[in-house]
Amino acid sequence: MFKEFRDFVMRGNVLDLAVAVIIGTAFGKIITSLVNDLLMPPVGLLLGGVDFANLFLNLSGTPYASLAEAQAAGAPTVNYGLFLNTVIDFVIVAFVIFLVVRTANRMRRPAPAAAPATRECPHCLSTIPLKATRCPQCTSELKVG
Repeated sequence: MFKEFRDFVMRGNVLDLAVAVIIGTAFGKIITSLVNDLLMPPVGLLLGGVDFANLFLNLSGTPYASLAEAQAAGAPTVNYGLFLNTVIDFVIVAFVIFLVVRTANRMRRPAPAAAPATRECPHCLSTIPLKATRCPQCTSELKVG
C-alpha cells in the first residue's frame, strides 16, 4: 500500500498540482497586499479619504467608530468594505491568470507550415522540385506553377 501511495504522489500531475497550489497561495498573498496596501489607499483618498477596510454596516443600532471596535464589542456587522477589497483582489488575480494562460497558449501554438518546395510529376508521380520544367525521372516536360 505504501508503494502504491508513493507511486501516486510521485506522478507528474500530483507534483505539478502541489507546486501550483503553493505558488498560487503565495501569489494570492502578494495580490492581497497589492490591493490593500497599494491600490485601495489612493482610491480611498481620491474618493474623499475613504478607508475601504473600515466600511461596514452596523446591525446592532449601537454606534461604533470603527469596524475593529464593533467587532471587539461583538456587534453584528456587514463588512462591505472588506468585501470590495476581496472582489478587487479576485479581479486582479483572475486578470493575471488570464494573461499567464494567454501567454502559455501563444507559446504552444505550432509554427505555420512552410510552403511546399516540391510537387509530384503528373506523369510518373515522382517527387520533383516545385520550379522544375522537366521531370528528372521520366524526362517529361512540365508546366511551371
